Amino acid sequence: MITLQDLEKMRLIDPLTVNQDELIDIQDVEINNELPKEDRISDYISQIKNPYLCKCGNLVIQSEFTETDITLNDRLKQLFRMA
Repeated sequence: MITLQDLEKMRLIDPLTVNQDELIDIQDVEINNELPKEDRISDYISQIKNPYLCKCGNLVIQSEFTETDITLNDRLKQLFRMA
């Protein structure tokens, strides 16, 4: 099981210097929408290994999380309205 200390270490990994071969490709991750939310989160973390860094092909993806009720869809809608 991943601890808060483990998560903090993962969050601090520099995406510019990380070995891409150690990252999980997000295209290989499968989300089971039948699972309850908590189980989906746990399953995602077990597959992706580092929830802050992954890759999509040869592109390194860095994620950040905040405590909010605003979803990614909400943010994208807001972004497209501004464009």
